[in-house]
Amino acid sequence: MRIIPITEKDNSLFIQVAVRLYQQDPLWIRPLDKDINDVFDKNKNKAFRFGEVKRWIVQTEAGELIGRIAAFINKKYKNKNDDGPVGGVGFFECINDQSAANLLFDTAKNWLQTQGVQAMDGPINFGERDRWWGLVTQGYKEPLYCMNYNPPYYVTLFEEYGFNLFYNQVCYGRDPQQEVTEKIIIRHHEYAKDPDFKFETLKKNKLDKYAADFATVYNKAWAGHGGMKQMTVAQATSLFNRMKPVLDPKIACYVYYKNEPIAIFLNLPDLNQYFKYMNGKFGLLQKLYFLYLLNFKPIHKFTGLVFGIVPEWQGKGIDAYLIYECSQILRSPPRNYTEYEMQWIGDFNPKMLNVAETLGGVWVTRNLVTYRYLFDREKPFNRHPFLN
Repeated sequence: MRIIPITEKDNSLFIQVAVRLYQQDPLWIRPLDKDINDVFDKNKNKAFRFGEVKRWIVQTEAGELIGRIAAFINKKYKNKNDDGPVGGVGFFECINDQSAANLLFDTAKNWLQTQGVQAMDGPINFGERDRWWGLVTQGYKEPLYCMNYNPPYYVTLFEEYGFNLFYNQVCYGRDPQQEVTEKIIIRHHEYAKDPDFKFETLKKNKLDKYAADFATVYNKAWAGHGGMKQMTVAQATSLFNRMKPVLDPKIACYVYYKNEPIAIFLNLPDLNQYFKYMNGKFGLLQKLYFLYLLNFKPIHKFTGLVFGIVPEWQGKGIDAYLIYECSQILRSPPRNYTEYEMQWIGDFNPKMLNVAETLGGVWVTRNLVTYRYLFDREKPFNRHPFLN
C-alpha cells in the first residue's frame, strides 16, 4: 500500500475512491461532486479563514483505490472537554482492511500533531455541522442530502484504531399524517386563544423578512452553542435565496409574539430523492432534469433542518403550539408528505431529545457517532458534557 497526498487538481481521484467502494451498494446515493469539492475550495469554504486541510488516498501497489481521508484544523472548532486543541478527520472511506484504515488514520494524526492539536474528532466536516458529520452506527439506509453514509464495518475500523465515542447523533422519524399527542393539543389550545401569538408559514414573496426573522431566532436560540456562530441578516438572506428553488413554504414555520419572532421550524424536501438520479453531476442537463422533477415528481419525504425557540420562551409550551400548527398543515389535502426524518440531535442535548419525543409516534431512524481520539493514550477519556 502507498499513501498519496491529494491537492485540488486531484479532486476527481478523491471522489473516485467512494465511487469505487460503493458502486455495488444499492443504498448509497452519490453526493454531488460539487458539494464535496466545495469543502476543499478556499473560494467556497469560509472555514479556510480559520484553518487548513490536508487530504490523502491509499492505493495498492497495482494502483487500485482502496481508501481516502481528510484532516483539518479549525480555530473556530470549539472543544467541549479539557483535551486541548482538537483537530478533525473526515471524508473517510476505506475497504474492510484495518491496516489500510490505520495507515490513513496515522497519516492524518501525524499531520495534525505538527499543527499543535492534541486530539482528533471524526468523521466530521471542515465547516458547519449540518453536513458530513458523524459515522452511521444504526439505520443503514439511503442518506439524507449531505449526510454521511458508510457500511457497518467502519465502526470496527474506527474503534480498533482507538477512537472513543464522544457523542451520539440521534435522528428521529415520524409519520407526518399521524395526529400529535393529546398533551401537545392541550398546550397548543392554551396559546391559540391568545391573539398575541401568531403562527405563519413562509411566503416566498417576502423572503427577506422571513430570512431576517430566522436569523433573529437562530442567534438567540443556537449561536454560541457547540461552536455555532452568529448569523447576520445578510447571511440568512443569502441562505434563503439559495434555498428558494426548493423551499416548500408550508413546511417552513414561524411563531410570533406581538409580531416578534420567537420560534422557527424549518424543513426541506429531501433533495437526495432527486440527486440520486444525477450520478454526482449537476451540469446543464442535470439542472434541467432537476427542474422537471421539481415540477412533475413531487418528493414525499422531507427533513427537519432547524427547530429553535428563543430562550425566554423555552419550556413554556411554545414548541407544542408550533408543532401542532405545522402538523395540521401536513395533514390537510393534498397530504403529499408521507415520510419525515429529522436531522440529528446530539445526545448531550436532552432538552431537544425530549422535544422530539413529545411529538408522539416517533422512532429512531438512524444513529451517527462523533468519535474522539486522544493523542495522549494515557489521558482519561471523557464524553461530551451535557448542555444545561
